[in-house]
Amino acid sequence: MTHALPFDLEGHCASCPIRHRAVCSRCDAEELARMNELKFYRTYSPGQTVALRGETLDFVATVVQGTATLERVTEDGRTQIVGILLPSDFLGRPGRDGLSYDVMAVNEVKLCCFRRKPFESLLDDVPHLQERLLDMTLDELDAARDWMLLLGRKTAREKIASFLVLLANRCDQLNGGKTRGSRHFDLPVSREAIANFTGLTIETVSRQISILRREQLISLDGVRKVTVPDSAALRRAAGDDDINALN
Repeated sequence: MTHALPFDLEGHCASCPIRHRAVCSRCDAEELARMNELKFYRTYSPGQTVALRGETLDFVATVVQGTATLERVTEDGRTQIVGILLPSDFLGRPGRDGLSYDVMAVNEVKLCCFRRKPFESLLDDVPHLQERLLDMTLDELDAARDWMLLLGRKTAREKIASFLVLLANRCDQLNGGKTRGSRHFDLPVSREAIANFTGLTIETVSRQISILRREQLISLDGVRKVTVPDSAALRRAAGDDDINALN
């Protein structure tokens, strides 16, 4: 899922390759100019902490490139991944100076950042920005509810198939629309992370991926490059005709 984006990080917002999906997607030229004056960029190395639960986060940001995980450590020391941030996703909450989870960079992550207070002022002045952020927040809420259903009701095979469908859908969106024919994408996280995200063991994740390969619902080139030859067949394996989480 992570792509080497042909984007100069010092460039103007209008040239950003994820702007059509980001929080600024509805902004006009004048509004983009205001945002362009306030933004700054941060880059995080693989494995680096982006933010820690409970600590003050003085900025909000859009993921321009890379993948990050949202994590919570349980009382018995286990790590549970509660979400995955992909390009165009929004990090932080206006009006709140902390997060309820840790944010960790999976690979090199580039963020387009705004100091929280100036961004809150922008929300008051730029209706397009406020409307888009509300829509993204509601989409995230729907995604969380869908994922609760997946974790609580689906079999291991359906969970892994659902996870792959979600990634394929997201790849389509980043490419500006649905892809005809087979879909190709990179797994953005390790099998251990998939296990932590789906509530399965690593062994179960690997076994279910192997089963999906044998059934020719997916093919793998190496460890991370996935091809889905028939999206409808994979959706049927997921036990759901319309999976919208993570969109």
